[in-house]
Amino acid sequence: MGTTKAPQRVMLFCALLYKNEDIFWEALNKLELKYKEISFYSPPLEWNFSNYYEKEIGQSLKRRYVFFANLIEPDLLSEIKLFTNSIEKDFSENHNRTINIDPGYITPAKVVLASTKDYSHRIYLRDGIYAEITLIYKKGNFEPHINTYRDYCTKKHQFYLHIGRAIMTGKV
Repeated sequence: MGTTKAPQRVMLFCALLYKNEDIFWEALNKLELKYKEISFYSPPLEWNFSNYYEKEIGQSLKRRYVFFANLIEPDLLSEIKLFTNSIEKDFSENHNRTINIDPGYITPAKVVLASTKDYSHRIYLRDGIYAEITLIYKKGNFEPHINTYRDYCTKKHQFYLHIGRAIMTGKV
């Protein structure tokens, strides 16, 4: 019989998708007030992987990854997703989001994302929130799954996840 043990703490990060740079900074301020010190954030990366957000947020979208210094318990992910949803709502205009904030966490072995949408590869956490392992870390590289979002499959986006992982594991 296996014995239970406490999970390792993980590095919280948020992937922010937006058009207006001012909204990014305001949302970042709210995240920093809640989750404290930021270890690192990426520069704005062009995001043209889908037109899914075009109607709500617009065209010429940017993605930034923000990594937080304080490691968290992984079971806080659903609570964090609910908080980021409230930030999205705060910045909504005419019932349309102006920013999308996807929280997740990094462990030495994987990248996990939170979602409000169920799908075959997602596991229910609580309060309407699901989690998915979107990337696994194997032999020095991140490997996507069949349902991994396309931006997370690219080396350009993975570069910043590698930095977050290196900070988390103390290999910077």
